[in-house]
Amino acid sequence: MTIPSALKTERLLLRQWQEGDFPKFVEMGKDADVMRYFPAKLTEKESNAMALKIQSLIHERGWGFWAVELLEQESFIGFVGLHVPKSNLPFSPCVEIGWRLAAKHWGKGYATEAANAALKFAFSELDIVQVVSFTSIINTPSQQVMRNLGMCHAGNFTHPDVSKDSPLAEHVLFKISQDEWSRLNA
Repeated sequence: MTIPSALKTERLLLRQWQEGDFPKFVEMGKDADVMRYFPAKLTEKESNAMALKIQSLIHERGWGFWAVELLEQESFIGFVGLHVPKSNLPFSPCVEIGWRLAAKHWGKGYATEAANAALKFAFSELDIVQVVSFTSIINTPSQQVMRNLGMCHAGNFTHPDVSKDSPLAEHVLFKISQDEWSRLNA
């Protein structure tokens, strides 16, 4: 298996994080719209620590939550990719697909386009059998991206890392298998 240095779509580049991405990611972490479906906004220190962790996981594995760049502008707009979440989730072990884009880039199909490239990589290069995605039950925009990817609702669960009295505690789980993705993209 050859791990590519980046994945390219018609409009996007999914690549390793660069130092210049960090300030833009910090701004995303402070944006109330971007962080609406997360328990809290992120401080600069928290955003930078998260970006460094993501960067190191890509360096170790060759894949992860890649930085997403608009090809025409060569500008960072967020991240999309694959991750192995903590083992305390009721469906672990698993590989998840996730995304977080700056608000001004929503509604343009970028999350779906980049996530499709990540799924193709997961299924054709890593030979992963199934990929999951999850979000709070009130995050309908992300659920729509999951549906656009061909993922199917597989149930609900209470996220163990979110306070049970939070409106974000109840989560939905979506899944897609390698075979399902192959049929949809034949």
